[in-house]
Amino acid sequence: MTLNKKEISELLPHREPMLLIDKLYDIKKLISASALVNVKRDSFFVQGHFPDNPVMPGVLIVECFGQAAAALTAHGLDKSTYENKLVFLMGVEKARFRNPVIPDCELILKIEAIRSHGRVWKYKGEAFVNEIKMADAVWSATIVDKK
Repeated sequence: MTLNKKEISELLPHREPMLLIDKLYDIKKLISASALVNVKRDSFFVQGHFPDNPVMPGVLIVECFGQAAAALTAHGLDKSTYENKLVFLMGVEKARFRNPVIPDCELILKIEAIRSHGRVWKYKGEAFVNEIKMADAVWSATIVDKK
């Protein structure tokens, strides 16, 4: 199963320019998925990070992990369970940035839900460009009511 950007936007509250995930695919319901992020030279963060040597900020790679995990979870839950809810990042553990992500590439994320307990979920993920690992992390998130 594959979700395009429009379908992802129906699951997440994020909008341009902060909706970073372009596609979610290889979805195994509430277990794992892959995500595509098109890192472009005209991406909003390139202007200032860094103009002569653009690099995708590590914090945005973590944001991509979080968005992919939230979309995986929202897609897997019954709509009535997820309706009027938001997913918030709670913590990031063991985030490592192994290589810089240079614009004009496809960043591929491989994410997995490690466990869930009530409204709290724990995930792990790896990010690749051309099959080279760029980053990895473990993080947790919670599902909360919209206010």
